[in-house]
Amino acid sequence: MGTITTSDGTEIFYKDWGTGRPVVFSHGWPLTADVWDPQLFFIASQGYRVIAHDRRGHGRSSQPWSGHEMDTYADDLAELMDKLNLSNATLVGHSTGGGEVTRYLGRHGTARAAQAVLLSAVPPLMLKTDANPEGLPVDVFDEIREGVRKDRSQFYQDLTAPFYGANRAGSEVSEGTRDAFWMMAMSVALKASYDCVKAFSETDFTDDLTRIDVPVFIAHGDDDQIVPIEAASPKTAELVKDPTLKIYRGWPHGLYGDHHDTFNNDLLDFLKSA
Repeated sequence: MGTITTSDGTEIFYKDWGTGRPVVFSHGWPLTADVWDPQLFFIASQGYRVIAHDRRGHGRSSQPWSGHEMDTYADDLAELMDKLNLSNATLVGHSTGGGEVTRYLGRHGTARAAQAVLLSAVPPLMLKTDANPEGLPVDVFDEIREGVRKDRSQFYQDLTAPFYGANRAGSEVSEGTRDAFWMMAMSVALKASYDCVKAFSETDFTDDLTRIDVPVFIAHGDDDQIVPIEAASPKTAELVKDPTLKIYRGWPHGLYGDHHDTFNNDLLDFLKSA
């Protein structure tokens, strides 16, 4: 584990486990690199080097007032990749992290990347527009911002239900999983959390996706209550040059329980294809 300091003086914390070809993980909102621990442990145990960072304003990274938008997130990832001198890497992004990976590849190219994985990711665009009628209306995101601003602790506790599908009949999500989400979320700076809502909801990644010239594994649960699948992964698969799309039947937005084992094995199979 270590830190880098970006060109604007922001300190970015990262985990760096194992040896071998690098696999770099970008987490969702409002979480930290720790949410990837089941994947990091499994993939490192299979002979890969795994790296996961806390986005600026999140977790153990520093809390600048500015820079909580996709261009800067992508630039931070680029500086991490450059300073660690990574090559032939697979970039894995969940939710907002999928947007970060997409913007990185669109903005900085694929010279250091061999593959990408987008899990329940926000591209191409979450916001409902005339050109994107499947998206969510801005009122949904205004309510998220207001919940974060007024009582983020309770908001995050409540958010765990749709995030993990705990509001569905037969859900087996543990209280521990929901508590861990809350703990990670509370480590995020209020300004970073608030600003990131605009970043993940209003950024249009269409052009970025068309620039990606490496294989992309696109995975999404069809019961995702956070990033509805209709506006996301199937559209992404139509825009990238070399997609593999997998839809997990009945899965929510966040991974828990046996979902980890299934996704881990699918991820490993994809890594082996490089």
